[in-house]
Amino acid sequence: MTQAETRQTPRTQHGGGESTFTVVVAAVANLGIALAKAVAGVISGSSAMLSEAAHSVADTVTELLLLTALKRSGKPADEEHPLGYGPERYIWAMLAAVATFVGGAVFSLYDGAHTLAVGEKPGNPLVSYIVLAIAFVLEGLSLRTGLRQARGEAARFRAPFRLYLRHTPDTAVKAVVMEDSAALVGLVLAAGGLLGGRLTGSGVWDGLASLLIGLLLLYVAWVLGRSNAELLVGRPLPRPVRERIRAELLKSEHIVAVLELTTLVQGPDEALVAAKVDFRDVSTAAEIEWACERAEQRLRAAFPAIGRVYLDPTPGPAARSAAESAQGPVPGR
Repeated sequence: MTQAETRQTPRTQHGGGESTFTVVVAAVANLGIALAKAVAGVISGSSAMLSEAAHSVADTVTELLLLTALKRSGKPADEEHPLGYGPERYIWAMLAAVATFVGGAVFSLYDGAHTLAVGEKPGNPLVSYIVLAIAFVLEGLSLRTGLRQARGEAARFRAPFRLYLRHTPDTAVKAVVMEDSAALVGLVLAAGGLLGGRLTGSGVWDGLASLLIGLLLLYVAWVLGRSNAELLVGRPLPRPVRERIRAELLKSEHIVAVLELTTLVQGPDEALVAAKVDFRDVSTAAEIEWACERAEQRLRAAFPAIGRVYLDPTPGPAARSAAESAQGPVPGR
């Protein structure tokens, strides 16, 4: 079986450095916020503040894992890994989602349930309010960095922002945007728990706030885990993109039909395309080779993220039927 394979050429990873900067900003912000929240939680005795401290610790661990993902997945292809290291990004990102679940959600749910069951008298919330206010500003700045990159990427792909964020293979930026958004909501919940406890003298509000923070983190961990699982299992390019790839292949005068088209997302800016192609029976071997070369060039020009193209010349149904009638069934069919 003859297979036409593209030559892998070096290219710049769009958004690679920007993704790293976005994650570093989030990690630095969360580390400082986690320490401040922990101190405020101990001083005030607030369950919600301690949950928020656990939230920020989990976010910091998440960002460190995402930085590892960005570094490991950026290594070039070698003999041991001929398709590159792109998918390794999603393994580390999956571990980051687990860290969010274990380090943030589980602790917050437990602490909230413990506060509701045992009861705790609210302490002085002044320090906590100050920390929450500072944390809100820092989380907002980190979120703005993530949103700026995500919106820029959405514009580059000419996709609505929400649609891009839902389906983007750049799970590092998606994680930062979701976790920082959840952090802002968590800060509001923590402030509400402190205020409710101050007004009523009951620790119930603080416990409820902690439970809500835990549920929020549980949702974030689930969404990020599902996104990374889809990419680890193997996700194709979107249907409209696949249809455009098929149309680009059919522009060749030597290609009669695209019998089978397989695409695979390997990273935020890398995809693989493989197709069984029916060439004209009268085309020579040289014409087929050049048809493959030109098809590759057109696909790369139209879709810069495509890194590898494999075209497999395959007889169409008519040619196969004629061959079977003349020589009997093809072995293995």
